Amino acid sequence: MTPEGRVKEEVKKLLKEYGVYRFMPVQTGMGAPGLDFFCCHRGRFFAIETKTLGGRPTPRQRKTMDEIEAAGGATFLVDGPAALYALDRWLHDDHSPRIS
Repeated sequence: MTPEGRVKEEVKKLLKEYGVYRFMPVQTGMGAPGLDFFCCHRGRFFAIETKTLGGRPTPRQRKTMDEIEAAGGATFLVDGPAALYALDRWLHDDHSPRIS
């Protein structure tokens, strides 16, 4: 398994613990760009890009992340234990939508 594949496996385990809906699109080079995971938890949409430690998103991935955030979603770059912990804390916190 590749180093990035190991990061993806850790993300999958964490998402399963929280009962997160996840979709991992197969990139074909056709259509809209995507990230590694598209997820929904407690009514919130978020996406995750995984990299090896210290890895950075490509300009196309960064643009996709910016567009998701501009639309009100959250994005995460998970490249190792610290980033995985940050995602864990975010999932643990009550970030469900508020109804007035």
